[in-house]
Amino acid sequence: MTEDTVRPVAPVPPGPSGGGAGWSLVLPVKRLELAKSRLAGFPGARRPDLALAFALDTVTAALACREVHRVLVVTRDPAAGRRLTALGATVVADEPGGGLNPALAHGVRRARESDPHAPVATLSADLPALRAGELGRVLGAVPAVGRAFLPDAPGTGTVLLACRPGAPLSPAFGPTSRRDHASGGARELAVADVPSVRRDVDTPADLAEALALGVGPHTAALLH
Repeated sequence: MTEDTVRPVAPVPPGPSGGGAGWSLVLPVKRLELAKSRLAGFPGARRPDLALAFALDTVTAALACREVHRVLVVTRDPAAGRRLTALGATVVADEPGGGLNPALAHGVRRARESDPHAPVATLSADLPALRAGELGRVLGAVPAVGRAFLPDAPGTGTVLLACRPGAPLSPAFGPTSRRDHASGGARELAVADVPSVRRDVDTPADLAEALALGVGPHTAALLH
């Protein structure tokens, strides 16, 4: 979930994971007509399609990850909701409104209401090159106690925020998300060789890097 941020403190190595599968992932998907405005060069009529393709490929890879039990998508977009439900995601209406962090907090509450013993993570929905195995390595590195996060490819944002059962997730995405998560007590995960998890897409340059990694079938078909 990328926005302009400042660089935080240096990362710490991942602690013990506590083991086991069963993560609940919460992904935010904004209304498609409002998404990806920074992808200059793509006509406005195609940007919603591209945003949806990113989300479809992200959810497809997340559902294929053996460490993931289920994926919840928080959205008010009916078209996105239908397509993501068809993949196997659970769609949660963005009831609180008010932006990204209230939506994520709402999704986390819903996840814990239905499965209070599952670990929970939020994940950016614009990871078209996401690989299930790399996501599994990141989730496996989350320490057994407290919160942890993974920075984005430029090293200024946050793509994943996670915690084990019993801890508040407290998402703080925004202009200073990486710094705010670190200063709020979350540990920065130092997981090597997970480029597909860190490469979210907001700009044409980001998309070029994702294409070099290899995007999923929905994004590839649309661009073709």
